[in-house]
Amino acid sequence: QVQVVESGGGLVQPGDSLRLSCTVSGLPFDQYPMGWFRQVPGKEREAVACIGRSGNPTYYTDSVKGRFTVSRDNAKNSLVLQMNSLKPEDTAMYYCVTVGITAHAANCVSASEDWGQGTQVTVSL
Repeated sequence: QVQVVESGGGLVQPGDSLRLSCTVSGLPFDQYPMGWFRQVPGKEREAVACIGRSGNPTYYTDSVKGRFTVSRDNAKNSLVLQMNSLKPEDTAMYYCVTVGITAHAANCVSASEDWGQGTQVTVSL
């Protein structure tokens, strides 16, 4: 049984940083591309940042390029999202999941229904 546990969210001010972590069990983590998605009420989940099995390729949605960095530690079955210069529009529930990354990292799509509980990020004054 696949288990996904996200952590690290919180309430921060615009311009602050947060580091989200995700640990995965129940599958050979190093064999799967992984990604972070986010969702706000009333909207579909969107891919934020994705990373290949060994760290490449990486995909970022346009709105986070230059501010967010995705990384992974296969020895620890861990996925990390470093978020800097946070903006109010980054407010969402963040999830990690196995993904598929398209050619030239043009897009990233979820590849599983094994979603965790997510971790809430709120950016507000």
